[in-house]
Amino acid sequence: MLNIIHTLTDFVSSKKGMWITVGVWLAFTIILAALAPSARDYEVSRLKSFPDDTQSVVAQQKLDHYFKNNDGIPAILVFQAKEGKLQIEDFARAVTEITEKNIQGLEQVIPIDKLPPQALQSFLSKDGTTALLPMNFDASLDTGDIRDSIDQMYKVIKANTDLEMEVTGPAGISVDTKNLFSRADIVLILATVGIILLLLVVIYRSPALALIPLLAAGIVYEVVNQILGLIGKAGIPMGSQSLSIMSILLFAALIDYSLFVFSRYREELKSYESKYEAMQHAMRGVGLPVLFSGGTVLAAMLVLFFTNYGDSHNFAPLFSTTMVVVMIASVTLVPALFAIFGRKAFWPLIPKVGDSHVKVNSIWSKVGHFIVRKPVISVTVIGVFLLLSASNIINTHYEFDTLKSFPKDMPSRVGYEILEEKFEPGDLAPTTVLVEAKSIIGENEQKQLSNLLANQKHVANVRLQNISDDEKAVSYSLTFDASPYSVEAMDALEVMMNQSSTILRDANVEGKLYFTGETATSVDDRSVNNRDLKVVITLETLLIFSLLIFLTKSIKMPIYMMGTILISYVAALGLGMFLTKLLFGIDTINNRVPMYAFVFLVALGVDYNIMLVSRFMEERKHRPIRKAVEIAVSHTGGVISSAGLILAATFAVLTTQPIELLFVFGFIVAVGILMDTFLIRGILLPGLIVLLEKDKKTVIEKQ
Repeated sequence: MLNIIHTLTDFVSSKKGMWITVGVWLAFTIILAALAPSARDYEVSRLKSFPDDTQSVVAQQKLDHYFKNNDGIPAILVFQAKEGKLQIEDFARAVTEITEKNIQGLEQVIPIDKLPPQALQSFLSKDGTTALLPMNFDASLDTGDIRDSIDQMYKVIKANTDLEMEVTGPAGISVDTKNLFSRADIVLILATVGIILLLLVVIYRSPALALIPLLAAGIVYEVVNQILGLIGKAGIPMGSQSLSIMSILLFAALIDYSLFVFSRYREELKSYESKYEAMQHAMRGVGLPVLFSGGTVLAAMLVLFFTNYGDSHNFAPLFSTTMVVVMIASVTLVPALFAIFGRKAFWPLIPKVGDSHVKVNSIWSKVGHFIVRKPVISVTVIGVFLLLSASNIINTHYEFDTLKSFPKDMPSRVGYEILEEKFEPGDLAPTTVLVEAKSIIGENEQKQLSNLLANQKHVANVRLQNISDDEKAVSYSLTFDASPYSVEAMDALEVMMNQSSTILRDANVEGKLYFTGETATSVDDRSVNNRDLKVVITLETLLIFSLLIFLTKSIKMPIYMMGTILISYVAALGLGMFLTKLLFGIDTINNRVPMYAFVFLVALGVDYNIMLVSRFMEERKHRPIRKAVEIAVSHTGGVISSAGLILAATFAVLTTQPIELLFVFGFIVAVGILMDTFLIRGILLPGLIVLLEKDKKTVIEKQ
């Protein structure tokens, strides 16, 4: 394998090969741009969250089977008077105006003007200021069509009534999510490019050096976008969240690997007059580590194929495709572009043959010298800091209300919070309980089931909802006395699920209980996510550990590398949550943040360890352990610390996003990358190598 990589990198670094390489990439980019669709053409804001055999999914399918009117995408219209109480006549007229416009896809609108006064009260808040109207959109509509229909409703209400209206529920949330991501993506790309350009110029003080990696990233982004377009055309949906994080991953990884190439190239230009020869030697030094670094990230992304949650599973094909293209570009396009520019890429600080490789008084030279002299102190201080940071993980609290992650002025969140304030918490999203029996469920059994369900913990009330034609299926509307998204409601429902056979037995009913609704979905969300987290941690750790064994030809070294990264991950979560609460007042996180953070922190954190250890192994062939560690730290310190700063800043760009999930995820990953860069790779791992590795006798004798 090493010979194949060397042959490839020697060619792309040659005078003729560099032009051929760049030409092939440009031709490929132009062909794809002309013939392939964009990934955005297949973008969707809603993905199927769970597998078909998940409890809430099965329950909904059963409910749809017995009671046909459950089809469609639910929406809730929230009406308020601009001042004072809401008049029922105004509410009824508003509903009539919407109904008479024959808005596309709108179905099952309750005829408010034909309901008796007593029935109308269930749609009004106790203080008489707010009314809600549940309705459904045709399930075949895509998010864009629903957005057009909702926009039309807003226009109708504004033109024909004096009421204020907000649209919430799954339909409103879906539309707002799509709108958020469509606006946020432009900000994300511009902010990413801007922060990378700024940091490269500030750190390396070379305009060309800042532009070359971004030029490569632009070409790779276009190629990835069109390839993903072909994948989307083949039937794989492009999730909005997936595409946003994909762009960050692409820029972060490619800039990282570009800096590894550039740093070694600059070093070799001080030894070789020919820019082509210098690049060939540079790639012989970093080509394999760069590929292995990309391979660890690719392995982490492939593991996501084994997840069950819709968004997480959707990451797998998008991120894996991205990393394959990034890896190929890192050993072909990037060195070819640097070879074309040669020494000019480093202007005004142009490296010359004979220049010193690393200044003895540089920061990382001093750090490396201190570590080999005081390894116990180095490891102890960093170890204590990591343990203290990790201890805060016990204070982590999770949020299962997706809307709380959105901006406060988003219409669907505004509507939801109005309902939350004006109606009972449990009324926002009642749980539907379906009883499927093997024989007719009589009135006595129906009442007994209702009483048994009502006596469960945190249940406020239970109402009979529907009875099937054969009277073997009955549905109840169950309302909790707490928010349907609260942990208390979820725990109470999970207990009911586990005790469903007991409930049926006590009611003398032979059959099955099914639960659907927002609380049931949250229970499944928690269960599926917990399962996915265990699978991802186990498989990613084993897979990357195996790759490290192959790279280092050792068992001990991968243990140091993986052990420190895993400790760093837990510490990053603990410290990240402490800082998000301290700085931003966020005291809960989405339950998917730990898994997303693990995937990226472990995969990207190992990158820096690979670069350090690869240089250490290279130096160890000729030098004792302590000297090899000191040289590895001093030679890789500058590029890894700058790469870490840029990578952390790139993920920190996610804090510009209006979605709290992405905000917290980006912030925690940025914190974790900085810890990996300066503490794990910079001090802890080198210190452990000095303490635990032993010199071979032959090396000692030579000294």
